[in-house]
Amino acid sequence: MLEKYEWKKEEKNYYHPSISPQITTIPAFKFFELSGQGNPNDDFFKDYIQCLYSLSYAAKMRWKKENKLDYSVYPLEGIWTLKTSDSIGKNVIDKNELMFTLMIRQPDFISNEYAHEIIEQVKIKKSYPLLEKVRFSTIEEGLCVQILHTGSYDTESESFEKMDSLISLHNLSRINSIHREIYLSDARKTPKDKLKTILRYQIGLKR
Repeated sequence: MLEKYEWKKEEKNYYHPSISPQITTIPAFKFFELSGQGNPNDDFFKDYIQCLYSLSYAAKMRWKKENKLDYSVYPLEGIWTLKTSDSIGKNVIDKNELMFTLMIRQPDFISNEYAHEIIEQVKIKKSYPLLEKVRFSTIEEGLCVQILHTGSYDTESESFEKMDSLISLHNLSRINSIHREIYLSDARKTPKDKLKTILRYQIGLKR
């Protein structure tokens, strides 16, 4: 009999945050990831997404076949910062200066060995140059603040202001300029004002 791991139910605190900012602790998770630079509205960006989804679905289908355990693929995530610090904190930024790492989380039972076998398996079937740059990594974010942002990516500054206000009240601050986005909506099919995105960044005590 086929079993299914329901991470959407088991891990609600990570993937169903409030529309108000919350402080939380994020443990270590495993990811297929790819890093790059440039405007996410440009055509090249789709290649990164396609490559990561090909790996994630290959891992899911093989695990389902070999272990009789199914699961839904986790959502796409992105870590974002700027090439230079000049635009950090501004409402309008040059998107060509964006540096990113796109990733899709894998279940805890996916081992390093299994992940690298999947990469080699996909290389045989797909001619994605980006497969040579894929990493399988474990990332532990630790203490963070997060919020569910609804609306266009261009209005995220409004949610970041709420997050900044909350951590200031608790004598906390950002520990770097990097933030994470978890895309709960398909931007190709969802109106901009209906997009749902988790925004998160790491925090620590003010010095």
